[in-house]
Amino acid sequence: MYQIDFFKKQENVVEYKAGDTIFEEGADSNSTMYAVREGTVEIVLKGAVIDTIEAGQFFGEMSLVDTAPRSATARAKTDAKVIPVDRSRFLFLVHETPTFALQVMHTMSERLRRLMN
Repeated sequence: MYQIDFFKKQENVVEYKAGDTIFEEGADSNSTMYAVREGTVEIVLKGAVIDTIEAGQFFGEMSLVDTAPRSATARAKTDAKVIPVDRSRFLFLVHETPTFALQVMHTMSERLRRLMN
């Protein structure tokens, strides 16, 4: 999985304690994905952990593609610092650094393939 360095200097960091819910399955997406600066985040689908997101990785990217409710729950596995990335920031990154879009698409594809197996 790709490590994303685009957010290292971002100052809008949100801190979560281990066990805190970042967003819940079925909730409004708010068109926001998240990059993990520190810690670990679990992605939970119907009560089962389906992915673990480490520092340098991102999650919640589907919310930037469509406006459907969240497809899974994101929960801090450890104390974590995450950076919210809204649609305007995402579009800026895609415009300024096209490889960022490819990294997001690659990660989405990789996650989908894992779920199908």
